[in-house]
Amino acid sequence: MTETIIKTASVKVMLSYDYSHFEASMSLENESGLTMQEIDDARKKCQCLADKAVGQYKKAKEMAAKRKNSEYNMWNFEEQCKRIQAKDEQDRTVEEIAMLKQYEDENWQAQFEYPYDYDDDDEYVL
Repeated sequence: MTETIIKTASVKVMLSYDYSHFEASMSLENESGLTMQEIDDARKKCQCLADKAVGQYKKAKEMAAKRKNSEYNMWNFEEQCKRIQAKDEQDRTVEEIAMLKQYEDENWQAQFEYPYDYDDDDEYVL
């Protein structure tokens, strides 16, 4: 009885999260044959890719929620700083002094920007 040599294999991982579906698939080919370990390693790599997609999806949703509130948060920060500026310097707390220093920075609005474009993170190692 001869042993069957697997020359081609395909692995697929599908995940559902928060009503979204993520899929990763991979094909392997080796004329000399593939081991079960090589096929299993490919499956693990596909799982990592799908997990990474879910992680990036979560982060993108978080950034979108922050962007939605950023206009109000920016207005609120500016109003707080104006109230602090109206106080006598000796009456300001350390936190208020830090807020004013941040407010006087010409790029203070940047703290309310939440860009995200599915950047690669080092969170998931393939």
